[in-house]
Amino acid sequence: MPRPREFSEDAVLESARNQFWETGYAGTSLADLTAATGLGKGSLYGAFGDKHALFLRTLEGYCSDVVSDAHKELARGGRAIDDLADHLRISARVGVEGSRTRGCMMAKAAAELGSRDAAVQAIVSSSFDGWHDELASCIARAQDEGDIAVGVDADTLAWTLLTLLRGFEALRKGGVATDHLKAALDQVLETIPRSV
Repeated sequence: MPRPREFSEDAVLESARNQFWETGYAGTSLADLTAATGLGKGSLYGAFGDKHALFLRTLEGYCSDVVSDAHKELARGGRAIDDLADHLRISARVGVEGSRTRGCMMAKAAAELGSRDAAVQAIVSSSFDGWHDELASCIARAQDEGDIAVGVDADTLAWTLLTLLRGFEALRKGGVATDHLKAALDQVLETIPRSV
């Protein structure tokens, strides 16, 4: 009879995710993972497979959280235009207290592995599709509420905003000052065509 696991799978995945998030896939060794999770090599691989399989599990969890957070922020129940603006500020991490500085794990994974790892590319692509759908739904709601012009293509605007958010991520990681990014985001929000 196999022995029951003596660890929390969720806690181990969170520790592994934080390690991968901090040092990337290539920069994370097996020793790093065993130190971060508190599990030996045998237990770690026995429960989660090899390093790549563990990375994919942590990336899937992270990406699922991103899309879930987007849904919560974009469907808070206030006016859709306000939900949209708040979500963009949170996602761009400008003017938000306590924003994380280590960047987006999804963006890091895409930059490091996306062009040569089909599994990573599929997870990231699916997540961006889900995020886009949440943005487009909020934009359509803002159109129904009379705050965004009906002639605006919600799908295209959603992709535009998502592209801008990824650009904010790169600029922030490149050291661009937060006040510049905040001003740029305010400008973006002002350029969304409004109903007259």
